[in-house]
Amino acid sequence: MIFRSHSKMQIRAMSFKTEDIGQFLQSMFTTPDLGSGATENKCKRFCSYYRTLQDTQNKMAFLGQLSQQYSIDQDAVLQGAHTLASSQDRGEAQVIKSMERLRSAMTPRYQTLFQQIGRIEGGVKFLVDMRADLLGCIGGSTLTSELDTVNFYALNRLLRELLTLWFAVGFLELQRVTWTSPCDIVQKISDYEAVHPIRSWTDLKQRVGAYRRCYTFTHHSMPREPVVVLHTALTSEISSNIHSIIHNPRFRANTPESESTSTQQNRNPSAFDEEEDPSQITTAVFYSITSTQKGLQGVELGNYLIKSVVRQLQSEFPHLSQFSSLSPIPGFRDWLVRQINSQLQRSDIGEEDSGKPLLSQSEIQSLKNVRQSQNASALETFKRFVQSNQWLARQDTVEAVKGALLRLCARYLYLEKRRGLAFNPVANFHLTNGAVLWRINFLADTSIRGLNQSCGLMVNYRYYLSDTKSNSQNYLLHHTIPASPTVLELLRSELSPSPAQNGDR
Repeated sequence: MIFRSHSKMQIRAMSFKTEDIGQFLQSMFTTPDLGSGATENKCKRFCSYYRTLQDTQNKMAFLGQLSQQYSIDQDAVLQGAHTLASSQDRGEAQVIKSMERLRSAMTPRYQTLFQQIGRIEGGVKFLVDMRADLLGCIGGSTLTSELDTVNFYALNRLLRELLTLWFAVGFLELQRVTWTSPCDIVQKISDYEAVHPIRSWTDLKQRVGAYRRCYTFTHHSMPREPVVVLHTALTSEISSNIHSIIHNPRFRANTPESESTSTQQNRNPSAFDEEEDPSQITTAVFYSITSTQKGLQGVELGNYLIKSVVRQLQSEFPHLSQFSSLSPIPGFRDWLVRQINSQLQRSDIGEEDSGKPLLSQSEIQSLKNVRQSQNASALETFKRFVQSNQWLARQDTVEAVKGALLRLCARYLYLEKRRGLAFNPVANFHLTNGAVLWRINFLADTSIRGLNQSCGLMVNYRYYLSDTKSNSQNYLLHHTIPASPTVLELLRSELSPSPAQNGDR
């Protein structure tokens, strides 16, 4: 009986899908709203029809017609502008009326429909998912004309504005996820983790267990759907290595210190600390923040979640004094390889490099000492190490690349900018929140992902709570990046006049 019912549903969906998109949209926008019940049915029909469009091409055609044919009525806008101009001599009241009519004419027709959809059950989630599809169309470079591009961007802008209003911090609920939380919520925490993938149930239990906090924001219209997730480690110092957080949980006090890490990791999960010692907790390290909904891209949520978690932790641990991230540096290795290739290319064609050299003389000498081919330059050796991760195999090569990697990473985070703001998106996020570029950590993430992203480096962005507001304002207004003396010391040669270049490239 159940199987037969499912088959009928499939048949109805397939026949509904064969309707012409243009005719369907026309019926949506020409049918008058005869009461709330009719409006709700119309919205449900719109959502159902869109969900039957399984492939990207059909969705793109649907969004294209929606964005072009049911946006702003240009004739009405021109008429409204003419009326406003001609009303200037007929008194202020008439001018205000004309302005209101013009404002109404400049409202896209699909805006009203989206607002109505947002009021039905599941409507907000539908619009979030539809915007995710829209962003996929925009990012996929499949738009063939300037008109399509303008219309898609206008549709995206309106959806983002609506979602920004609906997902304001006052409408979000802060929730802590623990091992005893509902199973589907715990499973989603595992599924959504994008920064440091969760490997097993034991791993998941640790990340929501003792000396750890996992917080989410949820929205009343998506009650069992975390929209942003923040993982925090409670420690006695600011962590410099992700493995100390995700691989080495706190154990009972009677665990022998001489016991090897591998032995500890193989213990039964019941051996994990179940009771926290608050006196040992002075620091909160935010080591993973994930936005789970692509359709909420550009809607500020992470900043508010960090602030809410800080307040929550301060109430739980009044003596908590240090707040910091332990963040990945996505894109650093790709940027570094591009810089190396650019300098090698200029050298090959005999073009003088007027900028800062990538390697200092001491770094060049260190790399010469470990190169495998005497015909390879220090820069070529450095490139091979960076691209292959072979430098990790021997202690002498680790020491040879350490100084260059730390210094060039500081250059990337502090000096590389786009429109005056940090080029790296994670750096821009934390600096916008008012954090300080505090410490760059070597061998902080030696997983394959960490090596491929950032040569194993990670960075602490430290939150001095009394300074976050002024730091954020200075960064956004004056493009000033606050950095610790430790980071600035790495940049000492970068910030001084360029030395004369000589020797091996």
